[in-house]
Amino acid sequence: MTRLRLYTTLGCYLCERLETELGRMGCADILLEHIDIAEDEALLARYGARIPVLSDEWGNELERGFEHERLAAWLETRGLLAIRHDETGAYAGTGQPGARLVRGRRFLK
Repeated sequence: MTRLRLYTTLGCYLCERLETELGRMGCADILLEHIDIAEDEALLARYGARIPVLSDEWGNELERGFEHERLAAWLETRGLLAIRHDETGAYAGTGQPGARLVRGRRFLK
């Protein structure tokens, strides 16, 4: 099980979007820990203008992870991407037969 941290706060729609993308693209053995930055002054100072921020077990962080391509590349580097890109660079394996992802959009073949 791989533990990732999501630095977030209540009502952050971009954080919700990142979590949705992570659930769709990430492999099944990801444990997501939510860290509410509003409860800690140091976290608020560090992440307040940057959330959502996704962090791996070694402290490597991803900002703007709600952007499909950024999240896919970050997950792939860590071996956590459930969908892979094909020879054209598009992300395949969308869970729908005959479908592929290109820049975050699902296309039928």
